[in-house]
Amino acid sequence: MSLGSKKILIVDDEPRTRQGIKQTLEVWAGGRYVVETADNGVEARERLLHEQVHLLITDVRMPEVSGIDLIRSLKERPRQPVVIVISGYAEFDYVQQAMRLGAFNYLLKPLDKAELLQVVEAALKQEEEVQRREKLEKLVDPKLFQIDPDGSGMGEPVREAITYVEQHLQEQLTMAEVAARIHLNASYFSVLFKEQAGVPFSEYLSRLRIQRAKEMLLQSRLSIGEIGERVGYKTDKYFIKVFKSLEGISPSRYRNQHIEDNQTEIQ
Repeated sequence: MSLGSKKILIVDDEPRTRQGIKQTLEVWAGGRYVVETADNGVEARERLLHEQVHLLITDVRMPEVSGIDLIRSLKERPRQPVVIVISGYAEFDYVQQAMRLGAFNYLLKPLDKAELLQVVEAALKQEEEVQRREKLEKLVDPKLFQIDPDGSGMGEPVREAITYVEQHLQEQLTMAEVAARIHLNASYFSVLFKEQAGVPFSEYLSRLRIQRAKEMLLQSRLSIGEIGERVGYKTDKYFIKVFKSLEGISPSRYRNQHIEDNQTEIQ
């Protein structure tokens, strides 16, 4: 998602404050962000239901629908904007409520431009980090996520095997070869690995290869064949077969689907 597609919504029933923030942010953003306003909480709540807003800057006290009400309404949304609240000195109890509800930070009136920009930049960085984590969580194979090499139930031989596999994933690995590397009988290693990792070695190897492949599909422009080769598959055909067995779709469809999802998010 490009920065220029990200939206900042300013909500305040005081025209001077609302326009002042808008002008300050537009000059600072230089076209990198879309900066919009709403003059009351009712309008803002409706827009938040139907539009993707990345940063919400709202006054805490407004007639009918307050900033606190707006923050509460966001709990129903799957993707919530980062929230900055604005208040006067006499309204600090409202600020405390907003912070308890998950607001990122607050600004006191009269607003200081330098402080406004500092807080906005920090809020947008957090929003980027939340998005990055969400995307990584979607990529992670849940079975791989459950394998903890540093956990108390993981012995040194299996830990060594996992490290070796991660470092040599592009090679034609076999269970017998990995077992020999850590000086264990292949049959014993097979039982030990499944017991401590929770999955058979062959399944672990396939899942790890496909995990790496998914990352490359989304983070590079390498061809399907090149990606398959880099994660240890000799032929495109076999790589595609294993990928489909674990993900339910082909590597090319997986890549295109995520491109389409990103374009939908931008709109």
